Amino acid sequence: MKERKGQGARGKGQEKPLNILFAASEAAPYAKTGGLGEVVGDLPRYLHAMGHDVRVVLPRYYSIDPERYDLKLLSGSLVVPMGIIGEMYCGVWEGRLPKSDVPVYFLEHQGLYGRAGIYGEENVGFMDNDNRYVFLSRAALELPKMLGWQPDILHAHDWHTAAVPVFLNTSYKNDPLVGNAASILTIHNMQHQGDFYPGLMEVLDIGWEYFTFLGLEKDDQVNLLKGGIYHATLLNTVSQGYAREIQTPLYGWGLEGVLQERAADLYGILNGVDYNEWNPATDPYLPATYTADDLSGKLTCKRALQRRFGLPEIDVPLFGIVSRMVPQKGTDLLAEAIHSMIKLDLQVVVVGNGEPWAHFFFGGMAHRHPEKVGCFIGYDNALAHLVEAGSDFFLMPSAFEPCGLNQMYSLAYGTPPVVRATGGLDDSVENFDEAALTGDGFKFWTQTAAALYDTVGWATWTFYNNPEGLAALRKNGMAKRFTWEESARKYDILYREALRRKRGAA
Repeated sequence: MKERKGQGARGKGQEKPLNILFAASEAAPYAKTGGLGEVVGDLPRYLHAMGHDVRVVLPRYYSIDPERYDLKLLSGSLVVPMGIIGEMYCGVWEGRLPKSDVPVYFLEHQGLYGRAGIYGEENVGFMDNDNRYVFLSRAALELPKMLGWQPDILHAHDWHTAAVPVFLNTSYKNDPLVGNAASILTIHNMQHQGDFYPGLMEVLDIGWEYFTFLGLEKDDQVNLLKGGIYHATLLNTVSQGYAREIQTPLYGWGLEGVLQERAADLYGILNGVDYNEWNPATDPYLPATYTADDLSGKLTCKRALQRRFGLPEIDVPLFGIVSRMVPQKGTDLLAEAIHSMIKLDLQVVVVGNGEPWAHFFFGGMAHRHPEKVGCFIGYDNALAHLVEAGSDFFLMPSAFEPCGLNQMYSLAYGTPPVVRATGGLDDSVENFDEAALTGDGFKFWTQTAAALYDTVGWATWTFYNNPEGLAALRKNGMAKRFTWEESARKYDILYREALRRKRGAA
């Protein structure tokens, strides 16, 4: 099923390039809160390199400066039907995805996107997120008319554009330009589903007959992700492990039954890493570079990281974490375990932001234990690179992790990750085998602070007592690669299968 299709399918020689439109709420470097933005910022470039005509449509949030990104305003306005609201209009800016010729189109609408924040402010979502992202979804189907360009594939991402496949199967079913396109819905995080009041059906304007248990209705709400799951030609998520997990009550967030129904159409494709950016041999953010054959620069990075946080510059294992401070990322487990952890002869560096309690808690730990704990509230890209390089081990105690990228960065930097074996973490990290000297990280399965503490203890013991094992862990991790080229090849297979399904070919 998912594993076989995600890994084993192969293309049939050279097939014609495809026209592919990505519709998403984020894309790096313009707007990014997590893995979704990374994927939409990276994957189109590699698909373009394969010969596909790939284009991306995003909102023009007001944090996106047209001058900075050399955007050009296209002539005319895009007319977007919005059901009971009526027709809405927006301007369209055009730019190019950095380091590529991939066109990116930004929807200019001050009422919907002219504000601070992407989804909300101070951890509170905007009240009109329903209209903001229904508009984005419908605009994605109207944009090809403005461009005079016919897509073969409409690639939607998460709940924000899950209405794209819904529209494609209803209002645009017979549209001469987009009606013959196949749709892919990539699920980056099942927890967020786009639940809104039933009246949103009047904005969607597809007919109340779709507001059913076998359609968009869930708990008497419109659930946009559910609608997308039912209507997309094919589905995928960002690791094979997560594709399995979301079909269970623990990770399906109430939609596991819907995903079980579509299990034959659900694929897992692991995300890739941009090794031009994440490479310890060339990283401009580091005080010293290093390779698997010469790790001397890693100690220089460790000393710099210790100095950055005022920690004693001593030879103890240094555990780093760069994360959003939310339960999904295991912030609560780390908070519970850290009191016991610091009784061991080690240091911990915490970088991130999120829930206010976590800011106070970890800031307070650094204040009370300055010889053991360092804390930076916020995100700093240069510091994130230094944490990856300067740490001896990297912590990722996630409750669930659709894919995860930091564990992949850590492997490349010779920093064995300590992870909970879930989703993409389980797929990408091989548990250390002390006898065989295989593996590249440390895994635990039970979602408890005790399991995290025990695994940190295992890593700490390895640091002090098994130098051969530590060297093998670093070497094994630095030899591993998760490339976007490989991911793009798998998406190419997925797109062509979706077209065969859509157009009735065998």
